[in-house]
Amino acid sequence: MKFIALFLLLPVFSVFVFSGFQPASVPVNDEINIQEWKVPWDDTRPRDPYVDQQGRVWFCGQKGNYIAYLEPKTGEFKRYDILDNTHPHNLIVDDKGMVWYAGNKNAHIGTLNPDTGEIKQYPMPEEAARDPHTLVFDQNGDIWFTVQGGNYIGKLMTKTGDVNLVKVPTSRARPYGIKVDSNNRPWVVLFGTNKIATVDPETMELEEIELPRPETRPRRMEITSDNTVWYVDYAQGYLGSLNTETREIKEWALPSGSGARPYGTAKDDKDRIWLVETGPKPNKFVLFDTKTETFTDSKVVPSGGGTIRYMYFHPSTKEIWFGADSNTVGRAKMQSGVSLL
Repeated sequence: MKFIALFLLLPVFSVFVFSGFQPASVPVNDEINIQEWKVPWDDTRPRDPYVDQQGRVWFCGQKGNYIAYLEPKTGEFKRYDILDNTHPHNLIVDDKGMVWYAGNKNAHIGTLNPDTGEIKQYPMPEEAARDPHTLVFDQNGDIWFTVQGGNYIGKLMTKTGDVNLVKVPTSRARPYGIKVDSNNRPWVVLFGTNKIATVDPETMELEEIELPRPETRPRRMEITSDNTVWYVDYAQGYLGSLNTETREIKEWALPSGSGARPYGTAKDDKDRIWLVETGPKPNKFVLFDTKTETFTDSKVVPSGGGTIRYMYFHPSTKEIWFGADSNTVGRAKMQSGVSLL
């Protein structure tokens, strides 16, 4: 395994624009339909769905040590048990149908072959990188990932199995959500502090960008087609944007205010940002139009949701998929059968 631990902490000058408070409520679109399937394995925290080429919805059973999929057309589930104490946190599926997952409790990234059930493990090259967290493919099919407690950002070369790690210089930064922009550069929100990080894919040098409010705690993020980074502030209830060229930062208070606890996010094909407010019970879907810079729709989760931690937008069907602590896997669509997005 190769180990790279280079970083560059640069002074960053950011422009902050505060948009002011938004109304306490937003119009409810009664046409939005959220359908949920009860997962047959109780209290296993189904999470982090991903739709494969066959339309199967894969997800992690974090508390149950399994990987599974839902066949939406039939409602059938299939489960693959994995090693005890893996506690899979996140998964993604490549163009060959291989499922890649983060072994959050036993320091590896694994692959599952759905045809054979075979599992291959790629261990972390440093003992401190104990908890791989969230994965994302880059344009070459390699995987960038976060290591929350270990405080690393990593890259797995899928053809060779080499794992490169970059240590985040801020102590207890808790690298969390991660996405890759159109320039093949990864961006990461640092949940333990008020910072966003990025890594140069060629040099593996790391840059930290400080957000204006010290109490900000960015947890999940999306990147729109113009390479703007959108993040949710879990601690104070804001949606924020970072212009990656100018470093201008804007923020909008969420409809539920400081108790919104925004968590799971998704970006649709119109560059709109979907997020879930997990503070309200039941949880609430909220839609933000990045062009008009307004919140436009909301919808409560029928099961209550508990906490929706991650969402996935499926481009071909224009559906949002999510896993919920209410032990469900869910999909958002229009009542008419026309896609929600």
